[in-house]
Amino acid sequence: MITTEKFKILAKYIKDMSSETPDVETYISTGNNIGKYQLDIDIKSIALKNKIIEVNITLKFQHKDAKVKKSHFEMLYAIAVKIDESIKEKKDLEKIVLCDVPNSVVSDIEKSFTDMMYNSGFPNIKLEKKIDFTKLYLERLN
Repeated sequence: MITTEKFKILAKYIKDMSSETPDVETYISTGNNIGKYQLDIDIKSIALKNKIIEVNITLKFQHKDAKVKKSHFEMLYAIAVKIDESIKEKKDLEKIVLCDVPNSVVSDIEKSFTDMMYNSGFPNIKLEKKIDFTKLYLERLN
């Protein structure tokens, strides 16, 4: 269990995972075009009670060209966190949810995602660079 002065992780788990490759033709096409797939990340939060927040991080690895036979890969990773009572400002809470919490579990998210890709028949897929939630958060502010 990860605890900081700002939040405490109560639970973290894969809420949903999907790997869809409908046929061998699509599998071969995916293998040939995997370099053109892009990783999209979305973070949503749900306020529960007693300063507990569920943070949902969705990763989608997809090819944007509609004409290409392609596979679909998606993972929803959930983290339940208890926010420290001292956190009152909306901007502080936003940074915790969008940056600090995701950064505290990023290695678990990356491993789960690459394991899914490996088990889906694409063993050579590695995330080219570490997911940087701090950079994503700062880009969102600009």
